[in-house]
Amino acid sequence: MLTFFGRLSRLTRALSLVAVVAILAALVLVLVPREHRNYLTASFPRTVSLYEGSDVRILGVPVGKVASVTPSGKDVRVRMWYDAKYKVPADAKAVIISPAIVGDRYIELTPVYKGGPTLPQDATLSAQRTAVPLELDQIYQSIDDLTVALGPRGANKEGALTRLLDSTAKNFGGQGKQFHQTIENLSRLTGTLDHNKGKLFGTAKQVERFVSALAQNDATVRRFNDSLASASQVLAGERGDLRTALRNLGVAMQSVTSFVRHNRHSLSKNITGLDAISKILVKQRDALSETLDVAPLALNNLYLTYNPTTGTLDTRANVGENLNQLSSDPATFLCALLNQADTSKKSCSLVHQALAGLPRTAPFQHGQQSTVQVEHIDKSLGGILGVDGR
Repeated sequence: MLTFFGRLSRLTRALSLVAVVAILAALVLVLVPREHRNYLTASFPRTVSLYEGSDVRILGVPVGKVASVTPSGKDVRVRMWYDAKYKVPADAKAVIISPAIVGDRYIELTPVYKGGPTLPQDATLSAQRTAVPLELDQIYQSIDDLTVALGPRGANKEGALTRLLDSTAKNFGGQGKQFHQTIENLSRLTGTLDHNKGKLFGTAKQVERFVSALAQNDATVRRFNDSLASASQVLAGERGDLRTALRNLGVAMQSVTSFVRHNRHSLSKNITGLDAISKILVKQRDALSETLDVAPLALNNLYLTYNPTTGTLDTRANVGENLNQLSSDPATFLCALLNQADTSKKSCSLVHQALAGLPRTAPFQHGQQSTVQVEHIDKSLGGILGVDGR
């Protein structure tokens, strides 16, 4: 009886363990997502060394496999899949890549996704969106076709290619050093252009702006060209006179140069004197201004005093009478002067009141002399002459 219950207990524990394992497996199947793939079909003109199970890559990284390779008329239909977590642009292309001449190949999906719509599920790429590598036998065939075209049945049928090679060998013979220097200079030029491409493109941009400005102002540029052409025509018509004028100008310049060379001391002295006169005129500009204001009246008075009949200047100073009146009756003399400006005679009354108590002096007699003390005489006449009066 005990043995039976022991077996039953072990069986129960085994069943419990199996149930736990089954539950865990179910949870794993439920919680762990299943692998999701995107499929696409591409048509290639040929698929040399491409098999079922070959890699599908993006930037050389494997992202899927080739599912099947099926001939279809002139094309080969290749069905492939890639992991759905990788995005492929809607305009993607499929290219067969050959990493080595001998060996398996893989399919590269290009270009890399950078945004926008993606390739849908079960998409189909036509032959225009696929590419295959060049095969070795095609390279050999192209070389053979070239040799035949250049051979005795082609371009060298009459020896033209042979003559070309002979002439080239004769022309280039012994010029290896020069060719080497040319290639080296070309390399330096390309290096310089590469290091200054920013400035070069900046210059090109400025030229483009200048050309655009000319295009926008085409009418103005045309008018300028027409005016320039008209001026050129005028100059062309007058080139004889212009040539003669330039020749005469050259002769005159030679004469002036010779004159200046032989008279440079006199010219220097005259220029120095002219500079001194200019400075004096600037210094005496007030006096000159006053002279210009007074001179017309003085000349008019001089003209009026001239007597053409006798050839004399007829004038009357009345110095003695004025002096007698000033000494004997100064109030009357001043009133006569003031009445010319003040007709109300108020100023004259004030003068009489002011001079009423002053003593009178004897009249000025003819024959009396007065002594005038000259404190200073300007012998230079305002600086026009030298200090010594010369």
